[in-house]
Amino acid sequence: MNNGKTFIVTGAASGIGAETCRLLKEQGATVIGVDRNETGNADQFFRADLGDPASIDALVAQLPEGADGLANIAGVPPTMAAETVLKVNLYGLQRLTFGLVPKLADGASIANLASLAGFGWPNAVDQVKRTMDLSLEDDVASFCEKEGLNAAEGGRSYFLSKEALIVWTLQNRWTWRERDITMNCISPGPVDTPILGDFLQTLGKRAEEDRKHMDRPGTPQDVAPVVAFALSEHAKWFRGANLTVDGGMSGHILSNIHQL
Repeated sequence: MNNGKTFIVTGAASGIGAETCRLLKEQGATVIGVDRNETGNADQFFRADLGDPASIDALVAQLPEGADGLANIAGVPPTMAAETVLKVNLYGLQRLTFGLVPKLADGASIANLASLAGFGWPNAVDQVKRTMDLSLEDDVASFCEKEGLNAAEGGRSYFLSKEALIVWTLQNRWTWRERDITMNCISPGPVDTPILGDFLQTLGKRAEEDRKHMDRPGTPQDVAPVVAFALSEHAKWFRGANLTVDGGMSGHILSNIHQL
């Protein structure tokens, strides 16, 4: 499906990022991995801190031109400080993407790893808009304090980062249409990765209630094929879409909302 293509994958060292690298290589693609931790999962590796603008800019300068796609998979869990969550999961992702677009090949695809945690964005539009007024170089710490994110229980900073990412993806559905560069996002439900414990710790009873409705947590092997599809030519008529891969949880939530 992706034979002969070249893709950049962030978060390549573990979890969904690592499995995406493996699958893309199996499909015949060349994979350029990006992570804070060195890994042999990719054909070529670059170390970067996606919460640091200088590190991102240096990465953009080093990465080769002509890649066929970018998979923005790197992220941090809700147990991290709110400032860090927003910087890595949203603002750093945006800075990297905007920096790389001029270097991507025409017809490239961008796949952003969002989350079921972002499902409620329509009910948080005002806060999402305030969040999206900032960039990585702004005073994110003060913003988090003003929004009460530092004291918010239940990982609100993480939910907000994913809500804003879904909205940002939607907004950029046609931004690079003249070059046929598409952007979509993938929203997994709970996935058995090294940070699943962080979610259970943060969400507590809420997570346990959700898990009652699922036959099992997802795995990286469930999600990586959807990322690979979103990067492929087969997904070229998806623009600004949010592809849910969540074991039916989003359908369950919608059914409850509408009493179906």
